[in-house]
Formats: sequence, C-alpha cells, structure tokens
Amino acid sequence: MAAPLSPTLRIAIVGAGMSGLAAALALARHGFTHIDVYEAASNLGFVGAGIQVAPNLSRQLQRLGVWEYLAEDAVEMEEASVRACATDEELTKVNLSHVAERYGQPHRVAHRAALANALYEGCKDAAPAITFHFSASVVGIDFAQHRIQIRHRDKEGDGHWVDADIILGADGVKSVVRKCMLAIHGEEDDAEDTGQAAYRIMLRRDQLVHDAELLALLDSRSTFRWIGARRHIIAYPISGHTIFNISTTQPDVNFAAAPTATWTTRADKGMMLAVYADFCPAVRRMLALVTENEVCEWKLRVHRPLKTWVEGHIALLGDACHPTLPHLGQGASQAIEDGAVLAVVLGKLTDTRDIHASLRVYERLRKTRTEFLVSQAAASGRDLHLADPAAQAARDEAFRQVAHGGPNPDKWIDRAVQDFVYGFDCVEDAEKLYGEYFAAEKGAKDRPC
Repeated sequence: MAAPLSPTLRIAIVGAGMSGLAAALALARHGFTHIDVYEAASNLGFVGAGIQVAPNLSRQLQRLGVWEYLAEDAVEMEEASVRACATDEELTKVNLSHVAERYGQPHRVAHRAALANALYEGCKDAAPAITFHFSASVVGIDFAQHRIQIRHRDKEGDGHWVDADIILGADGVKSVVRKCMLAIHGEEDDAEDTGQAAYRIMLRRDQLVHDAELLALLDSRSTFRWIGARRHIIAYPISGHTIFNISTTQPDVNFAAAPTATWTTRADKGMMLAVYADFCPAVRRMLALVTENEVCEWKLRVHRPLKTWVEGHIALLGDACHPTLPHLGQGASQAIEDGAVLAVVLGKLTDTRDIHASLRVYERLRKTRTEFLVSQAAASGRDLHLADPAAQAARDEAFRQVAHGGPNPDKWIDRAVQDFVYGFDCVEDAEKLYGEYFAAEKGAKDRPC
C-alpha cells in the first residue's frame, strides 16, 4: 500500500513501546522505507503483566499482519465476574459471547510482553524499512528544523543531531518530547498524581496446583474483579492458561512519602498482604503465594489534557499524550490505534508542505476520543472504589440489576461503552474523515488573520 511520498520521507520515532512499535510497523505497511526508532533502553526487554486484547485492538493487529505472533499466548474470555471483596459474593456475571457476534472479534487477554513481541517481530519482518537504535536517548529537539539530538549511552559527548521530515514522540508518560513541546510555550510538564498505586503479580501454574479453587480460576475463561473501598483486584489467565495474572489498585501510600523518586519500587509482601487483609480467603491465598522478592508496586499517574499534540512536523502519540488509568483496559489499544491512524494520514501526503496539516488531521481524529476514554477509565475507578456504605450498597444493587438490562457500573463490561470502544474501527474512521479534516486544516492555514 505505497503512499505518494513514502519512499522519500524520513520518519524518526522516539520510543519503542506499544505506540512506537505500532507506528513504525503501520508506516512500513504503508510503504514508508526510512523509519528510525530511537529507544533509550539497551534492548526492548519485554516485561509486564497481563493485558486486555479487546476487539478494537485485535482488529488492528490482524490488519498489521502480526496476530499470528500473539495467537498462541492469547486466551479467549467467555465471561466476566464482579465480586464483593470480603464475602466473594458474585454481584454480576456478564457473558462475553456477544462480543464476537457483535464486534467481529472475541475478547481476549494476553501477556503484555507477548503483545510487544508480536509488534517487534512485525517490525523485524519489515526490515530494512525500520531501523532500531538502542541506548539512544533524546536530549534535545529543534522544532524549527525538525531534528532531534541523540545521546548514546556508550559514547561520550553531548550527542549528535538527527534530521527527519517527521518526528513522532512515542516515549511514554515520562515523555521527553512532550516536555520539550510544552517548554517552548512556557508550560510546565507536570504529570498528575492519581493517588493510586498498583501491584502487578503473575502466579505460575506450579504455584497454584495444590489449591483446587485457585487452579480452577486459572483453568477458566473468566476475568474476576473483587471490589472494595478504595481498592480492587482484577485477575485472569494468560499465556495459554499457564499464568494467572493479578493486578491491584490501592491508595498510594509507599510513593506518597517520596514523590520525586521512581514510579516503581520493590514492595514489602507483608505490607501488600495487610492492604488486602479484609478481602476474601481466596484472594488472600493468592497474594500469599507471591514470592517475597517479586512484589513490585507501580505509581499510577496520568497527565492533564494537552492543548495540542502537534508542533510543526512533530506529534505525540500513546502515553506521551493520553496516559490513562487501567480501569477500562484500553491503554495499549488506544496507543496502537494512534500508530495506525498516523500511517493512514501520512500515507496520503502528496506535498511535504502539508505535513503539519496532516499531523493536525491525526490529532483531530484521535484527541477527543482518547481523552474521553481516559475520563471514562477514571470514572470507572471511582465507581469501583466507593467507600461510603450507602453508595456501595446502591452500586452493588446496580450490579445485580445488570442481569435485568441495567447499566453496568464497571464500564469495561458495560454494553454501551463496549459499543463505543469495540465497535469503532480507527482506520475506517480515518479513511472516511481525512478529506474533510484535511480541507479544514488547509483552510485554517490559508485563512487571513
């Protein structure tokens, strides 16, 4: 699918996370042949826990030609169970069979590393169009000349400058590109502290084999969410039912005392067990199985909505411009959709003088939607974490009424939210609206002040 300018445009991508890998691969699929990806780490070192592979994500992975790399790891979900934290009462059970029927793809879960690896394998298949540069940190950006200053870890000096026609900032919630973009307008780059933190835990089958109840959870095709005051836990099987993935959310206590330190810390197992001491026996047994030195806690931070994602020939994508809380399961999906849409709009360029206008079209297509989903994830977290007993009772009754057609307080499994998220094809949307949005951007540029 060669684009008019694809053989000549030089694309520099800062960051090799989900959005950077997806953007590189999508651009290569559209015929771009000069794509350089700069990653500060010495290698991709795929880590992380489970990840939701919703229909809107699997649709793009199949379009990018990398689904085969993820298929073996993915587990298809048949139901979602929401439970009271202390009693283990099932407040609602949602059958997920409608997902494949309604959106053309089932709902799956997988290991985050498997998803990243699938994208990376696709990028390697696209060589020599895509070149990776590891241990390469961006330390400066020249917005006027659209070039970046790179410092290699193993080389002395202040770094060298790399020219590009387009620069994409895919460097995550701590984005250097975003910081530089805000700085030229005199704005501070302040991530917002959500007051929440998360333990991310993976239990192997051999750790569960002696507990029949927990082993049954691993062998199921269900997601489980236990909800309590200001805390919840979500768990599900990944990696072909060989790993039980557990992700928690709780008040940020450990990081609050040292907000300028790291966003990830080695955590104390005893403290983790104390945080969830009032949860049901099954949850407590799960957490007790975690190896002491494998307890890590993540600080959950977001960023206020930006005025713009675009400056000249430079654009942000993924967590660099719309980091989100994990309560909607759409962080990686939206980052990968950003890359897919960028490839569509840049693939339509016929004149380098229109690069800025095309990047503005990308922003039009993605900004409002992603920021709405960020707000929905935050709202879902508030509903799950209610502490007032009366509010909890009303919410729990709303969960029970889901079986009778009521809205689901857990927005991730609410039918209306699923229609909005899963039923949307970002590439079809971009193809449909590009002409209208591009004409509007050109008109705005040409309009006299």
